[in-house]
Amino acid sequence: MDIATAVKLWDADPGWLNTPSYGIPPRHAFEELQTALTQWRHGSSDWKPWDASVGRSRAAFARLVGADPADVMISSTVSQIMSVVATALPAGAEVVVPEEEFTSNLFPWMVSARVRTVPADRLADAITRDTAAVAFSLVQSATGYVAPLADIVAAARSHGALVIADGSQACGWLPVDVTGVDALACAAYKWLMAPRGAAFGYLSPGLRERMRPLAANWYGGADEGGSYYGPPLRLAGDARAFDLSPAWFSYVGAAPALELLNEIGVERIHEHDVALANRFRTGLGLEPSDTAIVSVDAPGERLEAAGIRAAVRAGKVRAGFHVYTTTDDVDRALDALT
Repeated sequence: MDIATAVKLWDADPGWLNTPSYGIPPRHAFEELQTALTQWRHGSSDWKPWDASVGRSRAAFARLVGADPADVMISSTVSQIMSVVATALPAGAEVVVPEEEFTSNLFPWMVSARVRTVPADRLADAITRDTAAVAFSLVQSATGYVAPLADIVAAARSHGALVIADGSQACGWLPVDVTGVDALACAAYKWLMAPRGAAFGYLSPGLRERMRPLAANWYGGADEGGSYYGPPLRLAGDARAFDLSPAWFSYVGAAPALELLNEIGVERIHEHDVALANRFRTGLGLEPSDTAIVSVDAPGERLEAAGIRAAVRAGKVRAGFHVYTTTDDVDRALDALT
């Protein structure tokens, strides 16, 4: 599906440049969610059709990042996923984290390990034989900086360190492959355009052997419908053992959104998003970059007055450009700023 066709599947009002805060759902995802909410309102459906959306979402996310669905857990937040991944580390382990990392991928390590922060562009160089894990965002929330994943993986492997990534600002616009990654967590309400309450975690088989399912529950049971009551402990043999019991309606909205992303193709979306971001950068006299997120010193009140919705992070205006963003959106923002 080409972008010109795809953009017609959204109902975003002009001027939305705030996808790094939350994404706009495609029309079909919104409609599927409204159907489920109506069923809930009237009690006209069993929960199992809603739960089927969890399986659809898991499969779609796995396809998006080049993983086996059996290696994908479902959750509600990145911090919960990172907290359970942290059980794989020995007491007092060193975790190297970028200085400006979003706290959902920082606080869990500060609670459970010994954290050393370094500049984001020095992450690979900072890994030593004393490093148990390196935890970082594939794309930094505040700046849009794209991490050199291959370099980080190579450095971590040379020292026996785990590679733990947050894909929340990457998955959906940046082609992502989990080869060489031990864990990848992703909140789905940003570039995956799902309702808040859906999150995914890739857990490599080797990592899972070192982890403990801190939030073990009926949904992670080995047999569907067979883990409601009583002992013994009987969890799934794959990443489902680490599932949280899902917020169904979040996944009802997530499944069609992720399936559409795969149908359009992330490579095509990446080209579209980065081209719009660079159109914005060029209009402000900045050099082109490789990211869909632009962070600039600019008067945010001018954007707000012009009906452009963006965010301020770390003291700068942060704008994000996604599949439903148009050149008109970009030019309206430039007109407001220049």
